[in-house]
Amino acid sequence: MANQDKVPVRLGRVPETLLWNLYHRAYEARQPRTVLHDPKAIELVDRLDFPFEETFGPPHPLLAQGQGLRVRSFDGAVRDFLAEHPTGTVVNLAEGLETQFWRVDNGRAHWLCVELPETAELRRSLLPDTERRRILARSVLDLSWRDEVDPGRRVLITAQGLLMYLRPGEVRELIAACAERFRGGSLVFDAVPRWLSAGTQRAETRPSRSYVMPAMPWGLNAGELQKVRTAHPAVVEVRELHLPRGRGPYFGALTPVLYRLPGVRNLRPTMTAIARFA
Repeated sequence: MANQDKVPVRLGRVPETLLWNLYHRAYEARQPRTVLHDPKAIELVDRLDFPFEETFGPPHPLLAQGQGLRVRSFDGAVRDFLAEHPTGTVVNLAEGLETQFWRVDNGRAHWLCVELPETAELRRSLLPDTERRRILARSVLDLSWRDEVDPGRRVLITAQGLLMYLRPGEVRELIAACAERFRGGSLVFDAVPRWLSAGTQRAETRPSRSYVMPAMPWGLNAGELQKVRTAHPAVVEVRELHLPRGRGPYFGALTPVLYRLPGVRNLRPTMTAIARFA
């Protein structure tokens, strides 16, 4: 594709992390024995006028596979929701250039993507709105986005790669606002452990030699997961979603064991969980 046909990218430091996620997801999707079938991610990387390798360094195979497996844990939660509520609404908070819709949509559900204006503009240029899938240019912290969700449909909210970039008070307020408004719904989210959160705030966390991760003010250890229930009385259940089994020694054999070892479970770099609302 000629360079003039590509879509230019201009994002701030935190929104730019969506490109890191896309870059590694597409890399994993290109592998012969991939854990994530995601041709749309490959298509988006090829369409963007952005120096991926110059900015982020060469793709890291282990990180890329971990990204693919984390995404699949979110996909599994959405599939379960759509199996039970086929005409429900999936609200993706700050999903960036995530391509979940193309992996799991059932042809009947409604999808709302809530994005910062700069990210919404990029996403809309690549993935235009359709009758059942639309983008709302608004901060997730502007809780008026909740008014855009049809109250007559059951709701599942996803917050993938989002909460760690918010302040602890903002995370609590957002979870409480979801629980208050979307009774009977659920929130699927991921979190980083406190050691990783602290490292990013000291600018010490480098996925590659050329890239320093932005600060992640909110950290949550796996052993603290039940603290999420204190955000609002309507949060009646919180449980971790285990990664699917991957390939190789780490994701194929070691990772499943780590869930059962209290002494090391907080060392894992990410955790995915679901909170259910009464």
